[in-house]
Amino acid sequence: MQSSLQIKDLQLCLQDQLLLSLDEQLNGGEILTIMGPSGSGKSSLLNWLTGTLASSFSATGEVWLNGQNVGNLPTHLRHIGVLYQDALLFSHLTVAGNIAFAMPKGNKKQRLAKVEESLEQVGLKGMGNRHPDNLSGGQQARVALLRTLLSEPKAILLDEPFSKLDTQLRVATRQLVFDQIRNRKLPTIMVTHDHSDAEAAKGKVIHLQAINLKAIDSAR
Repeated sequence: MQSSLQIKDLQLCLQDQLLLSLDEQLNGGEILTIMGPSGSGKSSLLNWLTGTLASSFSATGEVWLNGQNVGNLPTHLRHIGVLYQDALLFSHLTVAGNIAFAMPKGNKKQRLAKVEESLEQVGLKGMGNRHPDNLSGGQQARVALLRTLLSEPKAILLDEPFSKLDTQLRVATRQLVFDQIRNRKLPTIMVTHDHSDAEAAKGKVIHLQAINLKAIDSAR
């Protein structure tokens, strides 16, 4: 069965003000880009998908992943991975420890071998025992990507994951992320302010409009 992510009849509101209305289906490897100013509901959409929507918001609609309605499942059972603009690596763990943290339980030796193999695939061979704080921004971004991928998600959300990287590093990291998404056939939604991100994703782009920003700001 082909992997898919479907948003059915989503109506996302803040204080009875409609922020966005969405009805979309993504197949594995496709990247849907969401663009819009602050307050247009981009991050709230991602929060709704992961089951972490703030109580000041309300939403109706369903989210289906590979033919299953996951909208009522707790966050950790939805199998939706998220990459943020900050790598958010754990300082008390090594690079390998960070990657293995979210991996499914299993044979320890096999897990470590998989981590080492994955590090080599993204140009970080032999760095498993390094401290994450000693890595460059681009290296930290790749570790964060591996941690997400090896958790075996069924879909991925990208929340401005390239915004803190310089231009050259941004292009290379973005290509790596998109290649991994397509190779693993993961349906993906990306939130970004950067038009070059949208162009590189080669998928549908949705532009959201800011609505009643004053009310939104006062609710934060």
